[in-house]
Amino acid sequence: MLLTYVSLEHYKRKWIFNHKDLPVTDEDKLSIKPLTEKSSMEIWNQWISNKSSRAEQFTKGDWAAKANAWTKMDHWQSAWDSEDSNLPEMLAEFIQWPDETPVYFCYEKYQIIETRWDVFVRNWKCFLFFDDGPILISPKQKQAVMFEQNGQYKLGIRG
Repeated sequence: MLLTYVSLEHYKRKWIFNHKDLPVTDEDKLSIKPLTEKSSMEIWNQWISNKSSRAEQFTKGDWAAKANAWTKMDHWQSAWDSEDSNLPEMLAEFIQWPDETPVYFCYEKYQIIETRWDVFVRNWKCFLFFDDGPILISPKQKQAVMFEQNGQYKLGIRG
Protein backbone atom coordinates (compact mmCIF):
# COMPACT_ATOMS: atom_id res chain seq x y z
CA MET A 1 0.00 0.00 0.00
CA LEU A 2 1.49 3.32 -1.09
CA LEU A 3 0.56 6.02 1.40
CA THR A 4 0.35 9.73 0.65
CA TYR A 5 0.65 12.56 3.12
CA VAL A 6 -0.43 16.13 3.76
CA SER A 7 2.38 18.41 4.89
CA LEU A 8 2.06 19.45 8.51
CA GLU A 9 1.96 23.04 7.24
CA HIS A 10 -1.27 22.30 5.35
CA TYR A 11 -2.84 19.96 7.89
CA LYS A 12 -6.16 21.39 9.06
CA ARG A 13 -5.38 20.54 12.70
CA LYS A 14 -1.75 21.74 12.60
CA TRP A 15 -2.37 24.08 15.56
CA ILE A 16 -2.28 21.10 17.93
CA PHE A 17 1.44 20.75 17.14
CA ASN A 18 2.10 24.49 17.39
CA HIS A 19 0.52 25.12 20.79
CA LYS A 20 2.66 27.45 22.92
CA ASP A 21 2.11 25.43 26.12
CA LEU A 22 3.07 22.10 24.52
CA PRO A 23 5.97 22.83 22.18
CA VAL A 24 6.93 20.21 19.61
CA THR A 25 10.51 20.27 18.38
CA ASP A 26 11.16 20.93 14.69
CA GLU A 27 12.82 17.50 14.52
CA ASP A 28 9.69 15.80 15.87
CA LYS A 29 7.47 17.78 13.52
CA LEU A 30 9.33 16.16 10.61
CA SER A 31 8.11 12.77 11.88
CA ILE A 32 4.47 13.79 12.39
CA LYS A 33 2.91 12.94 9.04
CA PRO A 34 -0.83 13.43 8.52
CA LEU A 35 -2.16 11.05 5.88
CA THR A 36 -4.36 12.18 3.01
CA GLU A 37 -8.03 11.21 3.34
CA LYS A 38 -7.54 8.37 0.84
CA SER A 39 -4.53 6.92 2.68
CA SER A 40 -6.28 7.39 6.03
CA MET A 41 -9.22 5.42 4.67
CA GLU A 42 -6.93 2.61 3.50
CA ILE A 43 -5.24 2.34 6.93
CA TRP A 44 -8.58 2.53 8.78
CA ASN A 45 -10.16 -0.14 6.56
CA GLN A 46 -7.17 -2.46 6.93
CA TRP A 47 -6.34 -2.08 10.64
CA ILE A 48 -9.42 -0.64 12.37
CA SER A 49 -12.74 -1.31 10.60
CA ASN A 50 -14.14 -1.73 7.11
CA LYS A 51 -17.68 -1.10 8.42
CA SER A 52 -17.52 1.87 10.81
CA SER A 53 -15.93 5.28 10.26
CA ARG A 54 -15.72 6.43 13.91
CA ALA A 55 -15.12 4.71 17.26
CA GLU A 56 -18.68 5.27 18.47
CA GLN A 57 -19.99 3.42 15.40
CA PHE A 58 -18.12 0.14 15.96
CA THR A 59 -20.40 -2.83 15.45
CA LYS A 60 -20.36 -6.59 15.47
CA GLY A 61 -17.44 -7.80 13.40
CA ASP A 62 -15.16 -4.88 14.35
CA TRP A 63 -12.32 -6.14 16.57
CA ALA A 64 -12.59 -2.97 18.68
CA ALA A 65 -16.26 -3.73 19.46
CA LYS A 66 -15.45 -7.12 20.99
CA ALA A 67 -15.74 -7.15 24.79
CA ASN A 68 -12.50 -9.11 25.15
CA ALA A 69 -10.50 -6.76 22.90
CA TRP A 70 -9.98 -4.33 25.77
CA THR A 71 -8.37 -5.73 28.91
CA LYS A 72 -7.59 -2.69 31.09
CA MET A 73 -8.91 0.82 31.57
CA ASP A 74 -7.34 3.84 33.23
CA HIS A 75 -7.57 7.65 33.24
CA TRP A 76 -5.46 9.79 30.92
CA GLN A 77 -7.01 13.20 31.70
CA SER A 78 -5.19 13.77 35.01
CA ALA A 79 -1.82 12.96 33.41
CA TRP A 80 -2.71 15.26 30.50
CA ASP A 81 -3.61 18.11 32.89
CA SER A 82 -0.42 17.70 34.94
CA GLU A 83 2.92 19.43 34.36
CA ASP A 84 4.49 16.00 33.87
CA SER A 85 4.95 15.11 30.20
CA ASN A 86 5.20 11.34 30.75
CA LEU A 87 2.60 8.93 29.44
CA PRO A 88 0.11 7.63 31.99
CA GLU A 89 1.90 4.89 33.93
CA MET A 90 -0.34 1.95 32.97
CA LEU A 91 -0.06 2.90 29.29
CA ALA A 92 3.73 3.17 29.48
CA GLU A 93 3.91 -0.27 31.10
CA PHE A 94 1.51 -1.84 28.58
CA ILE A 95 3.34 -0.61 25.47
CA GLN A 96 7.10 -1.10 25.40
CA TRP A 97 7.72 -0.75 21.69
CA PRO A 98 11.10 0.19 20.22
CA ASP A 99 11.40 3.96 19.62
CA GLU A 100 11.39 3.63 15.82
CA THR A 101 8.15 1.59 15.73
CA PRO A 102 5.74 3.15 13.22
CA VAL A 103 2.40 4.09 14.77
CA TYR A 104 -0.90 5.40 13.50
CA PHE A 105 -2.97 7.74 15.63
CA CYS A 106 -6.42 7.22 14.16
CA TYR A 107 -8.94 9.96 14.93
CA GLU A 108 -11.48 8.53 12.49
CA LYS A 109 -11.61 6.98 9.04
CA TYR A 110 -10.38 10.09 7.19
CA GLN A 111 -8.10 11.60 9.90
CA ILE A 112 -4.97 9.60 10.70
CA ILE A 113 -1.46 10.67 11.60
CA GLU A 114 1.57 8.46 11.10
CA THR A 115 4.54 8.91 13.38
CA ARG A 116 7.08 6.90 15.39
CA TRP A 117 6.51 5.59 18.91
CA ASP A 118 9.19 7.83 20.47
CA VAL A 119 7.69 10.93 18.80
CA PHE A 120 4.22 10.00 20.03
CA VAL A 121 5.52 9.43 23.58
CA ARG A 122 7.17 12.87 23.68
CA ASN A 123 4.13 14.66 22.21
CA TRP A 124 1.15 12.55 23.27
CA LYS A 125 -0.63 15.49 24.86
CA CYS A 126 -0.74 17.34 21.53
CA PHE A 127 -2.37 14.38 19.80
CA LEU A 128 -5.09 14.35 22.47
CA PHE A 129 -6.39 17.85 21.85
CA PHE A 130 -8.96 15.84 19.90
CA ASP A 131 -10.16 13.07 22.18
CA ASP A 132 -13.34 11.67 20.66
CA GLY A 133 -12.29 8.04 20.51
CA PRO A 134 -8.94 8.04 18.73
CA ILE A 135 -7.12 4.72 18.53
CA LEU A 136 -3.36 4.25 18.62
CA ILE A 137 -2.05 1.22 16.76
CA SER A 138 1.10 -0.07 15.14
CA PRO A 139 0.83 -2.40 12.17
CA LYS A 140 3.86 -4.28 13.55
CA GLN A 141 2.39 -4.76 17.05
CA LYS A 142 -0.82 -6.21 18.49
CA GLN A 143 -1.39 -3.76 21.37
CA ALA A 144 -3.88 -0.93 20.86
CA VAL A 145 -5.09 2.03 22.90
CA MET A 146 -8.41 3.84 22.61
CA PHE A 147 -8.74 7.27 24.23
CA GLU A 148 -12.21 8.35 25.29
CA GLN A 149 -13.69 11.83 25.84
CA ASN A 150 -14.55 10.98 29.44
CA GLY A 151 -10.81 11.08 30.22
CA GLN A 152 -10.31 7.33 30.22
CA TYR A 153 -8.35 5.08 27.92
CA LYS A 154 -8.64 1.39 27.17
CA LEU A 155 -5.73 -0.95 26.57
CA GLY A 156 -6.23 -3.97 24.41
CA ILE A 157 -5.07 -6.37 21.74
CA ARG A 158 -6.08 -5.99 18.12
CA GLY A 159 -7.97 -8.94 16.74
